[in-house]
Amino acid sequence: MSEQPITIEARGGIEVVSLNRPDRLNTMNEPLIAALLDYFTGLRDRQSVRVVVLRAEGRAFCAGLDLTGWAPDPDAGPIRQSWRTQRMIAAVMQAMRKCPQPVIVAAQGPACGGGFSLLLASDVRYGAPDLRMNAAYIKIGLGGCDMGASYFLPRLVGSSVASEYLLTGKFMSAEKALACGLISEIVPHDALLDKALALAEEMLLTSPMGLRLTKDALNLNIDAASMEHAFALEDRQQVMLGQAGDFAEAKAAFFEKRPPNWQDR
Repeated sequence: MSEQPITIEARGGIEVVSLNRPDRLNTMNEPLIAALLDYFTGLRDRQSVRVVVLRAEGRAFCAGLDLTGWAPDPDAGPIRQSWRTQRMIAAVMQAMRKCPQPVIVAAQGPACGGGFSLLLASDVRYGAPDLRMNAAYIKIGLGGCDMGASYFLPRLVGSSVASEYLLTGKFMSAEKALACGLISEIVPHDALLDKALALAEEMLLTSPMGLRLTKDALNLNIDAASMEHAFALEDRQQVMLGQAGDFAEAKAAFFEKRPPNWQDR
């Protein structure tokens, strides 16, 4: 078994995070979830990292929960133990949404249960032709709504498609995911990482604060109470960004026909 549950590769302002349990189809054991939670929570204080690419080693993105991968607590009953596991995994999805960096996922093979939710919690999704996703929980006697699926999926694909998959636990193919807008593109296996990195490099061409606040506005306005609330947030962001030094630099660079030199100020 791999010693490191995740690996992190820095590429300038981009970090590539790889699930690293290919021998177990990258299923979620306690060390893997602890590492992901620590990583995504820590991103709030690491603004030199501007974009994250999330991927996985081996033939599967993440086949769900590793039922044997959690240390039992002899002093806790089954409900308390399950609650700890449940909340720890859910906290990863929440940290992915709350971190200021866009998360681009490049996924292949099975993405089941919590693995499906890792995709849903990302900002942009690319899938290999063999990507297949499901909310597996309902297949084992639990509810189909877990790990944020009931929040994310209807907002991404609409209530009818979300209900179809959450009420049955059946697999969604890459083709279906593309058709309903859940993934941006189907990409061959050997080009997945390059595709994600190319998009990340495009994001690096934007101002650092502008990129962070764009993710923030997307997060907030998907649940905006009204059109007026959404416009108000956008107006405040733009006025604030318009007073920043990077906006002045962008104007100067435009007239001087050169790339901006972002200072994040």
